[in-house]
Parts: sequence; structure tokens; C-alpha cells
Amino acid sequence: MRKMEKPHCQTDEFTIFIDGCDFGDTQSHKFVFLQNIFLTMDHTRTSWNSKLGFILAASGSAIGLGNIVFFSSNAYQHGGGAFYLPYFLALFVLGIPIMMLEFGLGATTRKSFPLALRQVAGRRAEFVGWWAIGCAAFITMYYLAILGWAFGMMLGAFGSLFESGQTAPFTPFSEPSPEPSAMVFFFRQLATWNPLIFTLIIWGLNLLILKNGTSSIEKAVKIFVPLMWLCMIGLIVRGLSLEGGFQGALYLFTPDVRGITDPGVWRGAFSQMFFSLSLGLGALTTYASYLPKKSDLVNNAMLVSFLNCSFEYLAGLAVFSLLFVFALNPAGSTLSLSFFVIPQGINGLSELPWIVRLTGFGFFALLVMAGLTSSLSLIENPASALIDKLGISRNKALTLIAIPGIPGSILFVLPFIIDPDLNGNGTLGLTLLDITDHWVFSYSLLTIGLITALIIGWWTGAEQMRQALNQYASIKLGRWFNPFIKFVIPAILISVILSSLAGELHYENGAWTYYGSTYKLGSYWWLLAAVPTIWIGSTLTFAWVLTYKSGRV
Repeated sequence: MRKMEKPHCQTDEFTIFIDGCDFGDTQSHKFVFLQNIFLTMDHTRTSWNSKLGFILAASGSAIGLGNIVFFSSNAYQHGGGAFYLPYFLALFVLGIPIMMLEFGLGATTRKSFPLALRQVAGRRAEFVGWWAIGCAAFITMYYLAILGWAFGMMLGAFGSLFESGQTAPFTPFSEPSPEPSAMVFFFRQLATWNPLIFTLIIWGLNLLILKNGTSSIEKAVKIFVPLMWLCMIGLIVRGLSLEGGFQGALYLFTPDVRGITDPGVWRGAFSQMFFSLSLGLGALTTYASYLPKKSDLVNNAMLVSFLNCSFEYLAGLAVFSLLFVFALNPAGSTLSLSFFVIPQGINGLSELPWIVRLTGFGFFALLVMAGLTSSLSLIENPASALIDKLGISRNKALTLIAIPGIPGSILFVLPFIIDPDLNGNGTLGLTLLDITDHWVFSYSLLTIGLITALIIGWWTGAEQMRQALNQYASIKLGRWFNPFIKFVIPAILISVILSSLAGELHYENGAWTYYGSTYKLGSYWWLLAAVPTIWIGSTLTFAWVLTYKSGRV
């Protein structure tokens, strides 16, 4: 790099000293300056071949298992159409601004999440980034286990999933089922080692697609994402064509005005938006770091957000139209809706077995594809971070991720029965998954999003980020963006976190009441404390080692 005129900014291979630089009357162009420096220095970093490839990859990352059914469940529990106004507002006051932050960090620094935070706010911020990577690793492990179950259900659609006479090694399912039962099929599968094989297949697909970085990711999402939309549209057409399906769609879009005054509706909407867009994982920062220099980050963030929310609305139409035909209750967890309730509705679609099987296969194929596009970003995120930090090859980075990741996923599919009466989750694997998902997914994403907003808003400056985002934006961000980052978003996230913590673990009437559900775990009661302790301890240790003990900066 040529020498700059005084006052100058000194650079070397790893560090940029900016304290003596003259940025004019304010520091408002600091992000833009850093962006130009980093893009000039980094000629070898991979990049997307097209804007379409990035949009499909980012939207695929955001669209996952939860988008297909969890949105419908939340909408039902919070009064149908009454959920939409809070959800729509959450998109603009929380979802899009935080996505812009994550895109801005990646595109400005051309680094993965931990190194991007370090470039703009120092080593302590890098620690937060590595903690996010550690939390994402936990999510990846059990997320791929769930995909393994979905893969097994997909194959079961052409097997015994829609057949009667099934049994499972649990007391409620010891007698042959008089009718086809997705629940019996699922728990029978859960008590075998088959999910381990399916989970290994899912891991293999992810590692194969990620082997060549953005080029192979782009090829995969150009196939998977359009297929997801086609499958979803097919489910909508089928649901609306059934007698009563249109009434289900009307309920989804008919607001209950009384529900809008319920604080729980607003809390649910803001929580759903944060999870829906895959914010707080650092994955979107990594994807944005592969963008070319003159990318319109504002436009990209809005486009990805609207695509994600559009897919959720379509999923709501499909689920409500289908379930209302058969008077099924869509209120429930993502797991129960995906694996029990919706397959029960599919079973009643037609008297022709081949139509039922084909529809069931299509639905679970949709879940697998949606999960794959999300898991690709979950694994690419730490892979990119390790490459940036350690200077290793992509193959070595993927190997370092797979070594703990695959055994970790196996833990979540362990078929050992610890609850034969099914008062809780039945098997050890599902129990571990339920507890881990509750703590890691519910709190780490919100906490990381909160800290990121505070770092940008109060440390490096929201105005600097606004200037960077506006540099190539066709729609410029006004000064309203600054108080959103500094005050509005932190206030929302703090309130959601505190309200969630208020209803946590307590002991009552001889049983552990755990986030609203009672589980009699017997001799395994210690898992309730062990899982969050292991999560917090291991991820903090991981972040400390990568931040302070790794030799390379």
C-alpha cells in the first residue's frame, strides 16, 4: 500500500492504527475508511458470484424449520391476525436494523464475526464474537440431529409412517395403533439408532456443500431455495382447495383487536422476529463478508427480511388451511407441529395412499431443505472464523468443526429410554435436545444481539455504521437509525430477556417445573442444571482461548 500524506494512517499485515488519522471534524467516516483499507488489502478472500447467490444464501439461512411451523403456532396462540401488527412493527424496529448491523460489520471489515468485532471495537469485542461462535456450535449440533429425524420421517412417508398397527417401546404406544399415527412412528424411530445414521448423512451433505466455499454454497441454494418455495406453494394450493381450508386462512388474517393490547402478544412477536431472521449468530456477518465492495447493504437487508417474512406468511397459509380442515390445534412446539400434528393432517388429505405419501414426502423434504440452507450458514460461520483467525485451509477448518460437532449431534439422538411413560421427552437424546435448545437458542441469540447493538451504538458509534451502510445504498438511512441502535433495540431485547428469565426453573409439588412444563426426570434431574452449566462454561472457555491464547491476531 502506498504511503499516505501526513497526518497518515500506518498499516501492516494485521493491524491498522487509526488513532492519528484525520477524519475531518468528526469520526463519521471511520467505517468507510476502514472498509476501503480492508478491501484493498484482502485480494484473496472468496466472494459471491452474483447478488442473487448472496440473497438466496442469506434468505436460506434465515428460513429454517421454525419459520415453517413456529410462526403459525405463535400466530394461533396470540389471536391469529392480532399477531400481525406487532410482528410487522418488529420487522422494522428490530429485524431489519439488526440485520443491517450484521451486514455492515461483515461487508465493512470483510471478516467473520469475531474478527469483524475486533476490527471495530478491540479484543473484548472479539471475545463476544467467539462466544457467539461457541453458542452457534451447540445449536448446530442439535439442529442437525433434528434434520436427521426429518430425514427419517421423509423416508418413512414411503414406508410405515402412514400405516396403522404401529407400536413403540413406550407405555402409551405399547398396543398397535388402530389408525396411522405420526407420533407413534416418530417415537419408534427415536428409540432406535436409525437417527444416528440419518444425522451422519446430514453432516456429510453439509460438509460436502461447504467444501468449496461460496461457489458450492451458491450452487446448492440455487436448487434448494426455489424448491422450498415450490413445495410451500403446492401445500397452500392443496390446503385451500379442501373444504374448510379457506376459513382457516381467513382466521389467520382476521385480527382480534383485544389481543393487540396483550403484552404477551408483543413479546411473542419481537421474539419470533429475532429468531426468524437468524440474528445473533454471526452467520449473516460471515455471508456479508463475501460481498463485493459496492454492495447495497440496506437494500440487501430489506430484501432478505421481506423474503423471509413472505415465506412465513405462506407457511401460515399452508398450515392453517390444512389443520383447520381436520380441526387440529396448531398451538404447540415446533417439534410437535412438524412431526405429529401436520403429518396427521396430511394423512387425511385423500383416500388415495399415493397422494398421502407423496404429500408427506414433499412436506418433510421441505423441512430437510429449509434446515440444510440454515445449517450451511451455521457451519460456514465458525469455518470462516477459524480460517481468519488461524490462517488454516478450509478443509482443516471444517475438520476442526466436525471433530466435536458430529459426536455432539450423536448425543442428541441417543435412543436410551429414560421416561417410558412419556411424561416428558422419552429418550435421553430428546431430553438433552429440549433443555439445550431452551437455554442456548432462547438466550444466546438475544444476548449477542443486545451486545452487538451496544458495541455499535455506544462504542464505535451508530453514526459511523450509518455512514458505511449509506455509502452505496440506493435508499439512504436517516438519522433515526442512530437512536434505534442506541436505545430502542437494547430496550426491547433487555425486556424480552428479563421477562423470559422471570418464568424459569423452580421446584413445586414434588416436580421440577421447567419453563412452563413439568418434567419428572427421576435420576436424571441433574440435567436441568448440568446442561446450562456446560454450555456457559465451555463456550466462555472456548472464547477465552481463541481470543487471548491464539497466537495470530
